[in-house]
Amino acid sequence: MKLTLEGTEIEYAASGDGPALLLFHAFPLAHSMWEAQAKALSATQRVIRFDARGFGASGPSAGPLTMERIADDAAALLDQLGIREATVGGCSMGGYAAFAFVRRHPARVRALYLQDARAGADSDEARANRLRLAERVLAEGASVAAEAFLPKLLGETTQRENAALVAEVRERILAASPRAIADALRGLAARVDSRPMLAGLRFPTLVLVGAEDVLTPPAESEAIAAAIPGARLELVPRAGHLANLEQPAAVNAALAAFLGR
Repeated sequence: MKLTLEGTEIEYAASGDGPALLLFHAFPLAHSMWEAQAKALSATQRVIRFDARGFGASGPSAGPLTMERIADDAAALLDQLGIREATVGGCSMGGYAAFAFVRRHPARVRALYLQDARAGADSDEARANRLRLAERVLAEGASVAAEAFLPKLLGETTQRENAALVAEVRERILAASPRAIADALRGLAARVDSRPMLAGLRFPTLVLVGAEDVLTPPAESEAIAAAIPGARLELVPRAGHLANLEQPAAVNAALAAFLGR
């Protein structure tokens, strides 16, 4: 399904009945990364996913794909669907977009789900590395991003035991346009520090992380959960940065229990 926003088509999927669950995808993937969660949770939730600008079947971004742009597109999608509030969650870049949604649309947040993310902004070095990689991707293609990120996106167990998923994630990265990857890298580099707002959050919050995540190690999620009053922390064994793809049953169970409460 498609929604037109400011002349750009946004691809989205909505399935199930019940309270709304809005999921933001990771970089550099698309909303299809949440397919297992949509199937598992649609009996009790209305699961809403969409492709950020430039990714999947959505139209391109006009410049850097900021976390605020993703958040505002999500709010417009909820408007289109007649949904006032939702449990808002995301993985990696999707987690940063969820933080932006909380800042910009707090009245629409029922609960918060943060998977394999961090609250802090990029360091100067990390920001410079992202911007350099953006230029390389534009010059050399999406394979540069696949080579840079694939070894870090999936955990050691997945790399060793699930060759099919490794190949699938690689194909998903290669399917992204170089322009979309570069725009997202620039938007990620520009994101703000969300740590100052954590102590003031009063939403029920689930923080989940793969035990083998090397991009946003468990210590990052532990710090987020410790800073948000009443937050619950879940560590997923045998999973890396894309825990919901690597260990879908464990993530589905954790999400179902959280949403049931």
